[in-house]
Amino acid sequence: MNTTPQWGRYAELRPEALARIRAVVPVAYLPWGGLDWHGPHLPLGLNGLIAEAITERAVKRTGGVLLPVTDWPAASFPHQASLTISFSILRTMLDAILDGLARSGWRIAVLISGYYGPAYDLMCMDAAQAAMTRHGLLTLAVPTLALVDEEMLDHGGLWESSVLLALRPELVALQALGVGPLLPAESGVVGRDPRDTASISLGLSALNLAVGRVVAAVADLIERNNPAPLNALYEQRRQHYQAFVARYGNDPDVATAAWWQDLTKSE
Repeated sequence: MNTTPQWGRYAELRPEALARIRAVVPVAYLPWGGLDWHGPHLPLGLNGLIAEAITERAVKRTGGVLLPVTDWPAASFPHQASLTISFSILRTMLDAILDGLARSGWRIAVLISGYYGPAYDLMCMDAAQAAMTRHGLLTLAVPTLALVDEEMLDHGGLWESSVLLALRPELVALQALGVGPLLPAESGVVGRDPRDTASISLGLSALNLAVGRVVAAVADLIERNNPAPLNALYEQRRQHYQAFVARYGNDPDVATAAWWQDLTKSE
């Protein structure tokens, strides 16, 4: 008996094949990335590459469909090579995509974001819970490594560098960071120094853990069809951001700019 989960890439499926998968496993994965500066050692598309890798591995284990990666972040770190859109436009995009999935009969949406920032993460959770309220669409929205350990959510640091080393080592150039202290505005690194610490083995371990946690969460949603675990997760993660909101406020564009200014003002 063939027990391989039914899955496919949304863009490559004909309507009858899409409907066949949806009838069996109504789960849609949305990898979300960005074209965002991560310093001289990492490519601008890092976020999407990691998000797509995690969602592709997860959908093969749970079944469902994989949508194309979206590489448009909001309020990325200031750099002339970064391409961004406003939070309001991004929120409109997310709402429209989730609304469309719900209208099409999908029961579970999995938004895995390679791009990470406190205001951005809060916005994604808002969009997920709004979709659950409007449509009953069970929406898991988390950054790539959040289900493993919040402390692994860095920017150009040990964890992002290690995961990309595991996926695309030819795109990583740690030597480009040079020597001496790593200042965020110059290096793009927020988190642990990846020099002499990042490795393929560490990246594979993080990647496998992240995929495993996503698969477990999705399997639970398929089996129980219950939004309570999602709401509990979002409440827990919002607690993590209380100090950020208290300091910088609720306007995501303003909050992100002020956070980055504080992070780099002593450089």
